[in-house]
Parts: sequence; C-alpha cells; structure tokens
Amino acid sequence: MEQTHNGHNGTATTTPGAQRRVLVVEDDPTIVDAIAARLRAEGFQVQTAGDGPAAVDTAEAWQPDLLVLDVMLPGFDGLEVCRRVQARRP
Repeated sequence: MEQTHNGHNGTATTTPGAQRRVLVVEDDPTIVDAIAARLRAEGFQVQTAGDGPAAVDTAEAWQPDLLVLDVMLPGFDGLEVCRRVQARRP
C-alpha cells in the first residue's frame, strides 16, 4: 500500500518507496550504510544483513519485497542466498 499526500496543486502524489521493504545484503559497512541511507531517504523500510546465513534468516522473518544482494559474501555467497530465499518464498 502506497501512501499519498496532496501536492501543491491539490492532486494526490505517491511516495516512491512508501511501505516497501528492502533487505540490503552487503558485508562492507560503508557500502551497506550508503545504500540503506539512500533507500530510506526514498521512503523504503530497510533491513540489512552482512553475511549469507543472516540474509536468509532475515528474509524469512521479515519478508522483504526486494533484496539488494552482493554476490561475494561470508558464510555462503549471494547466489546461494538467492536460491534459499526463493526455495522458501518463490
């Protein structure tokens, strides 16, 4: 569900990321902070994970709409994260 508010001309506009959940999976703190900050500024709800197992657990518990996923991760790689998340939630 997207939130709407009245613009200056009285027409309804939508906030791009309103109520959308994004899980950012990245092991570099500088990169994950930058991505998460930008997404939050656009109105998205953001959770982060720094390794493969944490990403799968967070995706299962939080049910994001989208994953922003690094391929090279500790634990297991991003491709394995993708496989496991898709197996649980196609």
